[in-house]
Amino acid sequence: MLKSKMVNLPIRLLAVDIDGTLLNPQFQVAEADMAALRRAREVGIEVILVTGRRHTFALPIAQSLGFDLWVISSNGAITRSLRGETFHRDFLPAATTLQLCAAMKEFRGNMVLTFDTESKGAIVLEHMDELGASIQRWLEKNMEYIEFTVPVENSITTDPVQAMFCGTIPRMRQARAALSSSGLDNQITTLRTEYPLRDLSIVDVLNQGCSKGHALERWASYRSIPREQVMAIGDNYNDIEMLAFAGYPVIMGNASAELRDRGWAVTLPNDQCGVAAAVVQMLDGVPVTDSR
Repeated sequence: MLKSKMVNLPIRLLAVDIDGTLLNPQFQVAEADMAALRRAREVGIEVILVTGRRHTFALPIAQSLGFDLWVISSNGAITRSLRGETFHRDFLPAATTLQLCAAMKEFRGNMVLTFDTESKGAIVLEHMDELGASIQRWLEKNMEYIEFTVPVENSITTDPVQAMFCGTIPRMRQARAALSSSGLDNQITTLRTEYPLRDLSIVDVLNQGCSKGHALERWASYRSIPREQVMAIGDNYNDIEMLAFAGYPVIMGNASAELRDRGWAVTLPNDQCGVAAAVVQMLDGVPVTDSR
């Protein structure tokens, strides 16, 4: 099957996801991907990273690109420059978070709260026992920011950035069902990220109306860039709103079949420099295609 879509130039804003998109399976940015982003910037296209990562955890990736840019982090909750300038913050209200803790007692062993601080207490959880090996490795890399608090409610003295529920895909399917029946639908946004090969799912709970798509739309409006001149590249379920907003959405070849079949242009997988393929073809004015 061949997926193809022509780009309507000029693109003025290029939004790129990090994990599963810009990063290859070795969690590195390939030289070809880096070169393509630099080429885009050289011809006047603004590059912005849009990620589920905390801002601090995304910084090393952003800094490695070698040019100044802004980062939309925590799935749209924070928009901040590499220099630390904050454009927008969209927190999950403390009162809503306390209701969430009460509704999700069965999953408190899978729950992680994040706060907008760069000190111990930026990441809060009760324990690591039920989070799975992948999330435990992430937490170990962020140990200087972690605070273990029992019960976790005691940490909610200010509005957190978000709540995360992490675990196996079947376990997080149960968590999503519990969230759907929690009665909090009009107060929260629920997003999911899945990595089937690692049997890992992350369910992010953010303030109502907060997503990568909303944050990208806000930034594009601030830059006076119409959506028709926005290109977005992503690979996972938490990228859907961002891709739906962009006038030129591109899905990675390593995305699930469900996402690849949404009618968006499909590029190569992240182990074959799919970002570079999409960006170079856009710059050269040819279709982005993926033969599958």
